Amino acid sequence: MSTLTVSILVVISIIFIILLTSKWKLNAFVSLFLVSLFLAITVMRDKDVIKIMKDAFGSTMASTGFLIILGAIIAIILDKTGAAITLARFILSKTGERKAAAALGITGFVAGMSIFCDSGFIILSGLAKSFSAKTKVAMPFIACVMGCSLYSVHCLIPTHPGSLAAAGILDVNIGNLVILGILFAIPGFFVAYFWIKWMTKGKGYLPVTLSEINSEEEERLYPPVFLSFLPIIIPLFLIAIGSTLHILGLDSANILGKIFAFAGQPAIALLIGVAFALLLLRNKNMETLNAVFGTAIEKAGPILIVTAAGGMFGMIIKETGIGATAGIALSKTGLGLVIPFLIAFVLKTAQGSSTVAIITAASIVAPMLPLLGLGTEAGKLFTMLAMGAGSMMISHANDSYFWVITKFSDIHADITLRVFSTATAVMGITVFIAVWVTSLFFL
Repeated sequence: MSTLTVSILVVISIIFIILLTSKWKLNAFVSLFLVSLFLAITVMRDKDVIKIMKDAFGSTMASTGFLIILGAIIAIILDKTGAAITLARFILSKTGERKAAAALGITGFVAGMSIFCDSGFIILSGLAKSFSAKTKVAMPFIACVMGCSLYSVHCLIPTHPGSLAAAGILDVNIGNLVILGILFAIPGFFVAYFWIKWMTKGKGYLPVTLSEINSEEEERLYPPVFLSFLPIIIPLFLIAIGSTLHILGLDSANILGKIFAFAGQPAIALLIGVAFALLLLRNKNMETLNAVFGTAIEKAGPILIVTAAGGMFGMIIKETGIGATAGIALSKTGLGLVIPFLIAFVLKTAQGSSTVAIITAASIVAPMLPLLGLGTEAGKLFTMLAMGAGSMMISHANDSYFWVITKFSDIHADITLRVFSTATAVMGITVFIAVWVTSLFFL
């Protein structure tokens, strides 16, 4: 089969996924499975396509499963115990009520390292309304700032499924990606904050009224601040220490180095985070623990399945060889990191899911990396960050997170589109520029 024919079939497959998930609202797993099977049977007639699909599905599940489930357990406990609310109130006490949007933005950034962006927004949405009513800050300003803060780390840090699966495809060190993902998310969120502030200033947007606030929110007994921070900070600290020891070659130098290297593995670090999260539970009997674990597994299940299906579709594209062919053509352009950024951006904007966008982009880009001059460990790391930036933009009506922000903030979709969607574009471009400039010193 000619390269042109294969290229056309790959493009048709991607278009079908966009139509099936966005226009016809077919379940994401079913869409990915059917299109993957169609592409495999059409292009790879001489190969065992079912084996390839099973292997790809299983390998993605293996690389992401533990982290997604453990992260979901931490997120459920932070929600059930009110620890996320504790974090927000503590940060507000430091910033002052006049900076309520910034306080919730910082809260979203910190909590978003462990909590998926949609879950985090739902957890904090009640507090956002409360802050808006008490501080007289317009709800669109607070909601979009909080939305962007959660979204910035969701797209860049591999405690989240898309970045995690893509890191497995490109064989990127997860510890290093966590550290750099956090660092590059900061300027992205910073610029998005001021963009949202400018977009909402003088537009007549109103704060929430006190009558809309659920008074029960004030009656809950929240956990202490110190304990609330531990499930988030401890895993990140251990991962950072483990990555630093690996970079310095000290991860096997002595018994202490071996201990921290083991504890710094993302799965072990998150398991330790779960242990600290359990301290937040007032009732620690077996019934309560099983309820938490059961809820987390139920929540993680659909995410795992869609992530693995995305990895399967990406592997089928990789097996077609179209990535290597495209890499030869694109290697002469000198665009480097622009290529993975643009691929992730187009996929995200077209079909809505950041997870599917970055996984598919990683599979397309993987064979190109040596030809683009990005085959080194550093090159793969910066490629991941560039794709993360691309997967931020543009969140609009085909993205479920767009509707989470709209519905749970009680704002009109046209306001979310005008403020939040444009902010995701600004944020993605800012992160990519930061990544590209930094890469000039390391590549």
